[in-house]
Amino acid sequence: MTTLSPSGPVTGQRKVRRATMNDVARLAGVSIKTVSRVVNDEPGVHPSTAERVLAAIDQLGFRRNLSARNLRRGSSTGTIGLVLEDVGNPFYSGVTRAVEEIARLRGRQVISGSSDEDPGRERELALEFCSRRVDGLLIVPAGLQHSYLVPEMRAGTPVVFLDRPAGDVVADTVLVDNIGGTVEAVTHLASHGHRRVAFLGDAPDIFTANERLRGYREGCVRTGIGYHEELVAMGPHDEATVVTTLQRLRNLREPATAIVAGNNRITVHILRALAGSAERPALVGFDDFELADLLSPPVTVIAHDASALGKAATDLLFARLDGDNSPPRRVVLPVRLVPRGSGEVHA
Repeated sequence: MTTLSPSGPVTGQRKVRRATMNDVARLAGVSIKTVSRVVNDEPGVHPSTAERVLAAIDQLGFRRNLSARNLRRGSSTGTIGLVLEDVGNPFYSGVTRAVEEIARLRGRQVISGSSDEDPGRERELALEFCSRRVDGLLIVPAGLQHSYLVPEMRAGTPVVFLDRPAGDVVADTVLVDNIGGTVEAVTHLASHGHRRVAFLGDAPDIFTANERLRGYREGCVRTGIGYHEELVAMGPHDEATVVTTLQRLRNLREPATAIVAGNNRITVHILRALAGSAERPALVGFDDFELADLLSPPVTVIAHDASALGKAATDLLFARLDGDNSPPRRVVLPVRLVPRGSGEVHA
C-alpha cells in the first residue's frame, strides 16, 4: 500500500526538516538532474534508475510542489477538478455551488463530473482532469483504491477528499459527523417512546452508509431499545425496494413504529411509499432536502450544510496551493437535528 503525506514527520511541536532534491539524489545514488527528470516525467532516464529515484522519494517523503511553482511563474491552468457521486443530487449541487463561489474569488474555474458510484468512472474522471493540468482536485470517492493518484500528488497536485475518505492514500479529508447524526436520530425517536426503530441505509460498502449504520447501532445500545437485525435494510434502494421493505417491516411480529432513513433519496422514496397511508411511522431522515418543511407532516431531518462541506474542502485545497505543507488534515463537520413533525410522532 502506498501512502503519501504533504510534509515530513513532526516530533512534538518541532517540524523535522523536509527532504530536498539533494537528499533524494544522495539516497538514490544519482545526480540532481536525474531526480529532476524523474519528478518532471522527462525522458532520458533508464527505468531501473527511475524506480530507484521513486523509491527514494517514497522513503524520504519528498514532495515537490509543482502547483505552487506554476502559480509563482504564472502558469496556472486556472481550473479545479471536482469529482462527485451525482451532480444531479441536490446535496452535491450545494457542494458544487460552494466550490464554484470560492474558486471564482480565487480566479479559478471548476470542471466537474459524476462517478455514479463507479470506481472506474471516478478514476477516469480524475485522471482526465489531471491530463488537463488542473491546479487541484476535489473528490467524493466512489472506491477504495486511490494509488493511481500518487504520481499526480507526488508531482505537486493537491487532492482533497470530501464526504468520504480515500482508500489507500493519506490525504486531506473533510467529512460530516455521520455516526453522531444517526445516534441523535435514534435517541430522538426513543425519547418519543419508540422501541422498534428501523434503519434504511445505502449500500454498506459506501463509507457514509456504513458510518450511519454504526451510529444507528450505537444509538440503539445507548437508548436501551436494542439492536435487531430484522429492522435493518441496506441498499442500494429504489422506490420499489423501499415499498417492499416497508411492507416487511409492517408485517413483523413486532412492527417498526419509527424509521431512520440513511440519506435524502431514501427519505424521498419512503415518503412516496407512504403517500396516502393512514398509518405512518415516525420518520427522521439523514440529509435535509428541498420542500421537506412544506410536506404534511414536515420531515424531521439530521441536517448538515452541503455548502459548508464544499467550502471547507475548497479552502483546504487553496491552502495547499498557497504553500501549506502541514500534515494531512481530517476535518469533521457537525450535524444538527431539525425537528419538524415527522420525527415527533409518539409510539
